[in-house]
Amino acid sequence: MNAAYLSDLVSAWHDFDWREREAQLNADSHFIADVAGAGIHFVHLRSARIGAPALLVMHGWPHTFQLQLEFAHLLPDFDVIVPSLPGFAFSEPYDGTMTESVMAELMHRLMTETLGYDRYLTYGEDVSANVSDLIAAAYPSSVQGILATHAHFGTDAERARSTDPAARAFFDRLAASGGPDGAYGHVQGTRPDTLAAALNDSPAGLLAWIAEKLVEWSDTPSGQPHLLERRISRERILTEAMFYWATQSIATSFRPYFDEGEPAPIPPVEVPAAVAIQRHEHDYPESVARDFYRDLRSFDRLKEGGHFAVAEVPHEMARRMRDFARSLDLLP
Repeated sequence: MNAAYLSDLVSAWHDFDWREREAQLNADSHFIADVAGAGIHFVHLRSARIGAPALLVMHGWPHTFQLQLEFAHLLPDFDVIVPSLPGFAFSEPYDGTMTESVMAELMHRLMTETLGYDRYLTYGEDVSANVSDLIAAAYPSSVQGILATHAHFGTDAERARSTDPAARAFFDRLAASGGPDGAYGHVQGTRPDTLAAALNDSPAGLLAWIAEKLVEWSDTPSGQPHLLERRISRERILTEAMFYWATQSIATSFRPYFDEGEPAPIPPVEVPAAVAIQRHEHDYPESVARDFYRDLRSFDRLKEGGHFAVAEVPHEMARRMRDFARSLDLLP
């Protein structure tokens, strides 16, 4: 983030026609369902096609469901469910420890018990990448396949045991960047309420905290934050800030960082998987994916699109999802 771009965004937010944007968002079908005692918000885009495959699409931090909607609308031959994770935007916080395993159970129960889907496909980004892996590993009889742009990394202990030179080089690079680039996660995981008090008190501070990560993690050239808008429109950036500001949910969005601690190992995924590595993990080795996704149907690397892949390159990701579903005989 730099002062010039932040000033530009703040001015734009001041003049933002929220009611027009609100009307656009309300054109979709929004619901809140009680799932294990938590009110979970989701958008449900039903296909007109009989027997359409169901697809669960999950966001991470700091994005919300709205960054996934353009991608969802490009898949009219699917029933697409785009939830807000507990404690994000319009979903209530979970009354308990908010771990990845808990999120996986809640999302699975939303799909099966609440919406009645016997089987479904799954996709997740950031925090929900592990959630998507967990769903596929824990409920293989319900998951028809998993598409991943953030393929499985393993725990620190699992990484340390790797003897594959390509994997070691990749994990060493992650470790080297984790210190200088990981301050946000450290403070969110150790002093979340102190940080949230400041962000809930300052719209400009909240916008800076969110937009910095959209810039840094997207496929945006270093030192040119305004070029974020080639990938994620200003309207969508300001909508993210507006959601967090209006719902005062920045504190509860930090819960996965504070509650998770050292993640537990995730069992290998046995269901069909397609992996398309996003640009910020361009050197992720195929060998690591093949070791974890035991029925890997395809592996390649996105030419464009970073951490927020379905928001940045929605048409490309929709094509990949459709091709994957066809390979599983779920689409003609």
